[in-house]
Amino acid sequence: MFFKKAKKIDENSLNKAFNDYHIHEQPIKNFIQKYEQQSDVLNLNLRLPDDIDVEKIHRELSSMLHLHGVGEINMNVTLYKSEKNTGEKTTHKLPKTTNAMAKNENSDEEPSVTKHAPTQADVAPHPRIRHIIVVASGKGGVGKSTTAVNIALALQKLGKKVGILDADIYGPSVPNMLGVAGVKPTLENSEFVPIDAYGMAILSIGNLLDGDSTPVAWRGAKATGALMQLFNQTAWPNLDYLVIDMPPGTGDIQLTLAQRIPVTGAVVVTTPQHIALLDAQKGIEMFHKTQIPVLGVVENMALHTCSNCGHVDEIFGNGGGENLAKDYQVPLLGKLPLATNIRKQADMGKPSVIADDEFAKFYLNIAENVEKNIGKFAKKHDENRIF
Repeated sequence: MFFKKAKKIDENSLNKAFNDYHIHEQPIKNFIQKYEQQSDVLNLNLRLPDDIDVEKIHRELSSMLHLHGVGEINMNVTLYKSEKNTGEKTTHKLPKTTNAMAKNENSDEEPSVTKHAPTQADVAPHPRIRHIIVVASGKGGVGKSTTAVNIALALQKLGKKVGILDADIYGPSVPNMLGVAGVKPTLENSEFVPIDAYGMAILSIGNLLDGDSTPVAWRGAKATGALMQLFNQTAWPNLDYLVIDMPPGTGDIQLTLAQRIPVTGAVVVTTPQHIALLDAQKGIEMFHKTQIPVLGVVENMALHTCSNCGHVDEIFGNGGGENLAKDYQVPLLGKLPLATNIRKQADMGKPSVIADDEFAKFYLNIAENVEKNIGKFAKKHDENRIF
């Protein structure tokens, strides 16, 4: 199974990988001055020619070594002038290596370059996905997953090609909400083939587990590695939108996504309750710091209408979503009622937009607002790419 990873870094596999990965026709081990392991974190000191794409090496090594138990790679790089750039005759003799961590004020060596974590500006757009939207919340219990599923279905109802990635690794619920719980994805050319749910391409770790009661008791590095496998090792079709249902909070998975997945924008779901708003603010602040635009706020559970007497009650308060949107100068994409039928339809695997009940119009309104504003945040795609 794809997500079974060694509990510790396999030394033999690591050495083999260092032999197999080549730079300028030489194994990367010839460029490694020092490496050390700390749990599943690998720290590398490298001396590389200055015509090398350091970011590309970091990305490829991370992908390769993840399968051997490496959850994170930190690279400290010293660059030297490549012989290709000097016009001198190329030899196979390696340049003299030094300790990149040593401090020598009198040294003529090029200064070391520390590999910093990538940002959204460094992440290339996905060749087959035009827009990636994350649906997030600062805390659990605000109806984020139900909202994400219905927004995706509403975008599809607007004529868009839509997919869903369930990134809520610890509590995947999208398969149940879309009626595909227990359905396993097939493999083709070492890639997952997304599951079809109401015409949408979906994938969730819930579809890879043995049952609904199977816990995902993983540490952060393994959970984020699983997310990247779900995203990168899936044969996504050409999509207008990929909606990602995020886990609640602002932890490892959110930060990994911000650094390594090309996100167009975020939709933040909250309730009017003061405590929920405080956590939603943290989520918005995290997106700002990671350079992900916030497309807007959805206020869920805004009003409840009594089914017996028709009395309308603001159970969780009022105006919270509006004030949050105003404070951060982002749109209020819509308000959703607190209604038993929304929950029932999701539990039955037939969400409101599919059931076309009286609440579907609220989600269609949100989808229309997303579609109306998405253009200003769109990633630039190379239209000439053929793969």
